[in-house]
Amino acid sequence: MSDTERAEAIAAFDLEAPKLPDIIEDNAMESGDYPYSKRMKRKAYEKELLALQIELLKLQSSIAARGERVVVVFEGRDTAGKGGTINRFRQHLNPRHAHIVALTKPTEAERGQWYFQRYVAHLPTAGDMALFDRSWYNRAGVEPVMGFCTPEQHQLFLEEAPLFEERLVKDGIHLIKIWLTIGQEMQLHRLHRRRHDPLKHWKISPIDLKAIELWEEYTRVKEQMFRATHQAATPWTVILSNDKRRARLNALKLVLNQLDYEGKDESVAQAPDPKIAGNSDEFLFNRP
Repeated sequence: MSDTERAEAIAAFDLEAPKLPDIIEDNAMESGDYPYSKRMKRKAYEKELLALQIELLKLQSSIAARGERVVVVFEGRDTAGKGGTINRFRQHLNPRHAHIVALTKPTEAERGQWYFQRYVAHLPTAGDMALFDRSWYNRAGVEPVMGFCTPEQHQLFLEEAPLFEERLVKDGIHLIKIWLTIGQEMQLHRLHRRRHDPLKHWKISPIDLKAIELWEEYTRVKEQMFRATHQAATPWTVILSNDKRRARLNALKLVLNQLDYEGKDESVAQAPDPKIAGNSDEFLFNRP
């Protein structure tokens, strides 16, 4: 597919059309230079997922025994699979010591507070893990793109976020930041499925619809965010998630690989696949 054909297909995309155009369907998996042409086989995925979830339970037990605190931030493109990935983390954990933070839009009172204040309230206590399904980074992505904050508020956030996170780390919190991303054709493919699947229709929001037209603007603010907040102590890791199965496994590997815990099986808690996960300039600035 030529660049011209690709651009024309994206420009002509109609969410209401009952059938997704073949040119988008056929190129979705490899869009955004995704290195695999097919999804991981379910049987292999489920086997590896179980082994990683067992390791995650070991990690949770170790966190509780040591009184440690872990925060994993999940950010990324709309439809990139944040919720599904978080659910695989949460699936077998003790719910008393692992919670998902998925905040709705701020209340009037919260809008009058220090921006980070409502997120601080959800940080974990000793022995617990918090999984943020979107986070304070709303102010680095959706808010400036959609006009929900001023340019001055956006710039102030980019200056304050590294300081805020530095304080979290100095206070002993293990902070891991994951950015899930997909190719543009894959995003259109998933939005189309949501629109026409009665069990997924609730996932479509007005923001999702606007995001179709604002792909390049999201790219611009994402790269601005990485330049300001990708620090040695609190780095971002990008995971390409055109294949949700591989993305979930590699997110689990990232967390397990970065943290020490009793009984760790190094053959399972391996480093993520370097083809789809990393924090080099190639991943931060030359990906969707």
